[in-house]
Amino acid sequence: MSYPNAEETVQLIKELVSIPSPSGNTNEVITYVEDFLTKLNVETKRNRKGGLIATIPGKDNDNHRMLTAHVDTLGAIVKEIKPSGRLKLDLIGGFRYNAIEGEYCQIETSSGQIFTGTILMHQTSVHVYKDAGKAERNQANMEVRIDEKVHTADEVRALGIEVGDFVSFDPRVQVLPNGYIKSRHLDDKASVGILLQLINQITTENIELPYTTHFLISNNEEIGYGGNSNITPETVEYLAVDMGAMGDGQSTDEYTVSICVKDASGPYHYQLRKNLVQLAKDNGIGYKLDIYPYYGSDASAAIRSGNDIVHGLIGPGIDSSHAYERTHISSIEETTKLLYHYLQSKLV
Repeated sequence: MSYPNAEETVQLIKELVSIPSPSGNTNEVITYVEDFLTKLNVETKRNRKGGLIATIPGKDNDNHRMLTAHVDTLGAIVKEIKPSGRLKLDLIGGFRYNAIEGEYCQIETSSGQIFTGTILMHQTSVHVYKDAGKAERNQANMEVRIDEKVHTADEVRALGIEVGDFVSFDPRVQVLPNGYIKSRHLDDKASVGILLQLINQITTENIELPYTTHFLISNNEEIGYGGNSNITPETVEYLAVDMGAMGDGQSTDEYTVSICVKDASGPYHYQLRKNLVQLAKDNGIGYKLDIYPYYGSDASAAIRSGNDIVHGLIGPGIDSSHAYERTHISSIEETTKLLYHYLQSKLV
């Protein structure tokens, strides 16, 4: 028995995080995933929301599984062009302004032009502003400094930049020799990379799955509704593959697979959770059970939308979620192993 090569998965994750894809502007990364799967001769279709569904027929076509991971990320949108020629932002997704202070970014105009900039406090210079360190990091005080010679709103508009343009954050991805990968947007492109590598293995090695299995690459998870539709009536189990949250009081780490017991939406399906734990134990997979207190997933969105399914959530442990994130190749490996065995296991 062999698992997908973790180093290759990490390189795929590196490519994925380097494609800008804030919620609402994900066509480029969806096309990348679509092309990856097309080369494997996997059947795909896009839903009306712009997400991608890949289907691998299984031995049993009366009962289906669905797994999901999301390619949409945190980002921002231009709220206002200030008289100074700087941009005021409105955030996309659940994070705080302090998490992006000093970050490089790019602004994409409606015509597809790209401009770069830096997200800064208005009161950044300590030589000018006495309260530079104390001023609140909020929408009123933070702005984008565009890397162009602009000093007025009219000069900015002359570039083609307007209210509603998407702003993406530089991922600053680094893969270190000791196995760490640090980058923005590991939530949830680490999981997307894992699923793509598993699909690659299933198709190239002609592994027969016990049930017809759908893989939803969703594109609106960060705003709450990416995976709540396009679930076939035959679907019994729905497993979200998303990051495990780390912090004080958490069990999740960067070296094992995190199995979520409960998040802000409530408990996940008890029997499915127990099945996942048993698979981990039977196959020597490092895992941690955990509760994510301020968290929701595509699986919880699917339940809330009224689907009669068994739902679960697992994923690699990610440090500093919704900021400059980090994980380790060990967590990628353990998550991959659990999913490999889950895809070939019996339904609850």
